[in-house]
Amino acid sequence: MFLKNTVQFFKYPDVSAVGFLFSTSSMMIGIWAAALPFVIKRLGLSDADLGLILLLAPVGSITGVIFSSQIFGKIKINNWLGFGNLAQVILLAIEVTAPYLWVFGLALFFRGLFGFLNSTANNLVVPKLEKEHGRRFMSTCHALYSIGGVISAGVAAIFFSFGVSSSTQIITMAVVLSVIILYLRKFYLKHDYFIHSGSGYRLPNKTIIGLSFICLVMFMAEGSVIDWSSIYLKRELMAPLSLISIGYGGFSVAMTLGRLNGDIYIPRLGDKKIIVGGTLLAAIGFSMVSFSPSPAFAIAGFILVGMGCCWIVPVLFAAASRIPDVSAVQGFGMITSGGLIGFVVGPSIIGFISEQFNLSIGILFVAVMLLLACFAGWRNKFL
Repeated sequence: MFLKNTVQFFKYPDVSAVGFLFSTSSMMIGIWAAALPFVIKRLGLSDADLGLILLLAPVGSITGVIFSSQIFGKIKINNWLGFGNLAQVILLAIEVTAPYLWVFGLALFFRGLFGFLNSTANNLVVPKLEKEHGRRFMSTCHALYSIGGVISAGVAAIFFSFGVSSSTQIITMAVVLSVIILYLRKFYLKHDYFIHSGSGYRLPNKTIIGLSFICLVMFMAEGSVIDWSSIYLKRELMAPLSLISIGYGGFSVAMTLGRLNGDIYIPRLGDKKIIVGGTLLAAIGFSMVSFSPSPAFAIAGFILVGMGCCWIVPVLFAAASRIPDVSAVQGFGMITSGGLIGFVVGPSIIGFISEQFNLSIGILFVAVMLLLACFAGWRNKFL
């Protein structure tokens, strides 16, 4: 069923062109994640240092949340699509090749800023395309993000097996993606309109704090896999270079397959079972990684994390839109705010825990947070 839907998706060139933008950052992230062990060595960073400086990316994202309405009230979407994603690709390449710590930190901040703004633009264009073509595309667009992660992890593994440095890998990928983005720009020019939002930024209120917490933990879990999986496999388990990107790659494969099948199984299982079962499965996956005796066992744990997490965020967003006295836009904004907090604190806390104890304990911390999210989902009356 999902294969047929995917084939139909690519029959619309204007839609698939926008869908490609969902995958550009993830096609860089897989290589970026595999390059982190070499970046911290070149810049002389400890785990705590890395955890602290990685805060700059989500801080940039939060800055994007605050200023997104003003930015998109002045810049038409056709002038942002493509060029915003092109900037993000270049910033990721700068991070991996940065010769100085201040360059790395500055690129992190602006990558977070552009990342949030690109996500906003991409997600707001898709509903208009759905209305124009009379069918849904959003799920496949989000699946393309996961597919991009699979591709980049595979590319990194192949490059490493041939002895290609991480700097060469990221520059090569950046050039390829930039050429494709510029080629597809003709499809982005049709979106000649502004985005105007009447919903301001606000923190989650008490009626949805539980859902926001679950989203926080989900983003924390995903960010932890992105930022620490390759470091854990290389340093703690002594995995060969050809395998250090496979933890994130396996996670992305599981996320992709889940998202492509989500529209079928989520209605059958129900929201509460998805939240409770998914967080429990992801907690088991992180526990497997923490106590892993081998790289293969850890990779299996990362895959289990992807299987558990894949459907939870769509369920949370849908639940937020049904809460009484809260508009769908406000509910979505509150949930997103919780997720951004997770991106801020998660990978950084792991870095500090690793510095004080070890990285295995840092990974186990995420498993404990997932168990708390499981309890919150079980107790939440809106699910």
